[in-house]
Amino acid sequence: MATRRTLLATLGATLSMPGIARAQDTPFPTRTVTIVVPFPPGGGTDVLARILGQHFQESWRQSVVVENRGGGAGRIGLQLVQRAQPDGHTLMVTSTGGIMGLAGPGGDKVFAVRDELTPISLIAAPAYVIAMHPGVGARNVGELIALAKARPGHFTFGSSGTGAASHLAAELFAAMAGIEMLHVPYRGTGPALTDLVAGRIHLMFAPPQTVAAAVAANQVVNLAVTSERPSALLPGVPAASTTGLPGYAAVGWFGLFAPKGVPAPITQRIAQEANRALSLQSTRDRLATLGAEPEPMTPDAFTTFIDQDIAKWQRVVRERNITLE
Repeated sequence: MATRRTLLATLGATLSMPGIARAQDTPFPTRTVTIVVPFPPGGGTDVLARILGQHFQESWRQSVVVENRGGGAGRIGLQLVQRAQPDGHTLMVTSTGGIMGLAGPGGDKVFAVRDELTPISLIAAPAYVIAMHPGVGARNVGELIALAKARPGHFTFGSSGTGAASHLAAELFAAMAGIEMLHVPYRGTGPALTDLVAGRIHLMFAPPQTVAAAVAANQVVNLAVTSERPSALLPGVPAASTTGLPGYAAVGWFGLFAPKGVPAPITQRIAQEANRALSLQSTRDRLATLGAEPEPMTPDAFTTFIDQDIAKWQRVVRERNITLE
């Protein structure tokens, strides 16, 4: 009986905490919730938004629609969300690149995400793979760096566009390794992969699912993963940080946002529901097909994560003299 009373007392104290009580008591949602995706349908950002949207709709018993507003490298959808009423009924799922545009094209603007949006939760932060044409001949990252140092400017890498996360990941790699590689920007990862398979470029820093078929066909080699540690979704692929470039890490993340000024109780309620969705095995299984694992965060932790990550990429943009498109 004592144990039961203790548990009930603890539960009562927890539910009486001001933030949780307000989050539960605040009426929300009271009408259709719109999740804006600032990119065309079919991409990873769109898929993640629809996973969350389906869960929200079932849990809240309220309509949730996903609205794709692509264009302007994500700026059109982003501006739509910034102008929306800050009541939680307009949300946005976007990625690293979508937020990088807010930081300024030269990488020198002091950036604080709370000045622009209300961060709610990180969804996932999947790593890239360093995908290499087999003809390069390197067996690990250390050997690749040695080859690049012996032939400055010889090696080429493709990306989905100047300033894209795949471009910045490679620039960070080159800066930390003390090497120079030639950047070849493409209009998407598909054309870049075509040239990688053909041997017209040497490397790509790419989402793992993008190159999976080429790897299975032995047309491309997954040299390393760009996370700090190996990924459970990529058995046998080591981390670059453990095979030649200590401290290197580059992930592209996806997160849930709302307009600036959403009341804290509503933010908390949305974050709690997002975290509940990300804890489901069905969600984990769907994210695995995108090469990602769920990584929910509290709004405060997510805010800190974004500011630190954007500051890191701003340094890369500034030091490598990159102009964001």
